[in-house]
Amino acid sequence: MTVPYDPDDREKVVAKLPAALRQELKVRAAELGVDIKDAVTEGIHAWRAAPPRPPVDTSGGSSFSTYVPTGLYAELKGDCKSRGIAFNQGLAQAIRLWLDSSPSPRRTPPSTKEARRLIFGNQKGGVGKTATSAGVAEALAEAGKRVLLIDFDPQCHLTKQLGYPMLGIDDPSLAKHMLGEGKGKLRELLVPIEEGCFGGRLFLLPGCKDAFLLDAKLATTRHVRIKETALEKALEPLEAEFDYIVVDCPPSLGYSMDTALYYGRARDDEAPGTSGVLIPVLAEDSSADAYDMLFDQIEDLSDDLEIQIAKLGFIVNMYDARKGYIATSSLDSWKSIGEPPVLAVVPERKEQREAARLKQPLLFWAPDCEQAEAMRTVATAVNG
Repeated sequence: MTVPYDPDDREKVVAKLPAALRQELKVRAAELGVDIKDAVTEGIHAWRAAPPRPPVDTSGGSSFSTYVPTGLYAELKGDCKSRGIAFNQGLAQAIRLWLDSSPSPRRTPPSTKEARRLIFGNQKGGVGKTATSAGVAEALAEAGKRVLLIDFDPQCHLTKQLGYPMLGIDDPSLAKHMLGEGKGKLRELLVPIEEGCFGGRLFLLPGCKDAFLLDAKLATTRHVRIKETALEKALEPLEAEFDYIVVDCPPSLGYSMDTALYYGRARDDEAPGTSGVLIPVLAEDSSADAYDMLFDQIEDLSDDLEIQIAKLGFIVNMYDARKGYIATSSLDSWKSIGEPPVLAVVPERKEQREAARLKQPLLFWAPDCEQAEAMRTVATAVNG
């Protein structure tokens, strides 16, 4: 299917390509400052001159369109026919060749600076801490950052929703390392998340049910200040390897939450707002009550320890204006707070539930959905 495109003497090409390939092309082109149409054109020319390429998985493809120089579409179509492959496959191979030949400029060795720490917290369960922490981590990795995503909730929803096994109750875990009982190095527990364009940049520290015991053990420890510093001390050896460390916290106001809040405090050499707390909420009153309790915990900890903990912003999750006045007025109330700001409104859609059911990252399963775009909005805000 072609449509003349003047004045650049190009024609429109429409094909069906898998979402992951389209998203990888979009991200890589943005990283390199190249128009998508020029990237595709370069890929087609390279593919036509190259020997036969390995097939690309094009299952589940959806509509993709761009513009190429007039006549190139017919030439590509003819080459596909002579090679005995479908046009969609030929175009996918051409794009894959361009991606392989145009590495991300951000795939550089990690710096030695401290990682920025993003703590996802709210005393109320069911507000989407797991979904938003994972989505924002994926968006940061998609943008070229090295990200460690930590399941700090003993319910282990993050680990299970991404399709990884929980750590065994008797195995080394983050909680054991926090208490000085861990064997080996914490780094050995990290799991790479390779789907989509996250490869080599996104890692998960899986959860373990032993985190249920963490509050009780922290409460009875004799070590001075370990209640607040335990998480920081455990994660310190990993910080130089990552740009961001994202912590999915439990719906709790206990000692474990104190350690997470302390970990997200502003350090002496950090600019304001570099690290801090992101607060997922719903557009309804119980989220406001839960935030009041979290606010008090943050303020009390800040006063007691003479530290600064930045509240980076609200993420209003699972928003549906069709619920009427309760939803719309609650959203207005969150926005009216002003500081911290509402960073994004994540709509109530099926894609996140589908991704969790299929144990896939949202930005891999449905990279073009509204929820994925909201995660990128938050990532852009905190990365700014």
